[in-house]
Amino acid sequence: MNELIKEGEGRRTHIKSLLMRESLMDRKVLAASDAQEVLPILPDVHVVHIGGASILDRGKAALVPLLDEVVRCRQTYKILLGVGGGARMRHTYHIALDLGIPTGGLAMVAGAVNEQNRFMVQALLAKHGGVVLHKDHYVVLPLWMAAGMIPILSGMPPYHYWEPPTGDRRVPHYREDFGLFMVSEVLGAASMIYVKDEDGLYTADPKTNPDATFIPHITAQELLARNPPELIIDRSVIESMVFARNTRRIQIINGLKPELLGRALAGEPVGTVVTAPRDTTKEAADGC
Repeated sequence: MNELIKEGEGRRTHIKSLLMRESLMDRKVLAASDAQEVLPILPDVHVVHIGGASILDRGKAALVPLLDEVVRCRQTYKILLGVGGGARMRHTYHIALDLGIPTGGLAMVAGAVNEQNRFMVQALLAKHGGVVLHKDHYVVLPLWMAAGMIPILSGMPPYHYWEPPTGDRRVPHYREDFGLFMVSEVLGAASMIYVKDEDGLYTADPKTNPDATFIPHITAQELLARNPPELIIDRSVIESMVFARNTRRIQIINGLKPELLGRALAGEPVGTVVTAPRDTTKEAADGC
């Protein structure tokens, strides 16, 4: 039973806890909340995000072989599949921007495009146990995984009208790549794999710059310091990795080479691996 503490006659009663009598506006109080270990909810699940523009928009030739590999790998690994929006999302953004729709409104309509792609992928995987995962159904995820199903979800995070504004753009900052990263972070997933149409990260866009050099491994801190003008995944993913408690390693692979997925699920570096090493010096100082 929780212990009750009374502050003198006629004063407030508190439940004894770490945050008792404290304000959640206090930075020291908030920092103290970071001391506890975080529970990995489903640590044996692998989150795989299929890019919208890079894979889905290419149609059958790119998507079906990749899904065949997902089905094959499902025999060994528990896979949670996410999908992006692609060209139709960009077109939706274009119309909404022209109409003057604010950032929160753009985030609201963008989610609907992701849901269309989610239903198409589910139709292709239905006979193999593909099932649509709504954001309100995460409590049944362990049952679906135990039954050998392949849950498929929209990558767009459900900020909707509550999408935070940013100073230099109206397009939502938190998009599909970030949404799947947060799913991986909350679940404490075994791996977070982004499936794109390039081998990974390059020093420049390899589609337009023949001198672009492949980057097999880089830390999130190094990537942010480089501040490249364009990234193959949302910058918000890299920013969040620095503060993550569970997902501090992601891999970007080429979905046009579907055989790479199984190797990536096994932990093999077959694309670009981005890691976020912990600042052990700071952690040691905090523990003093």
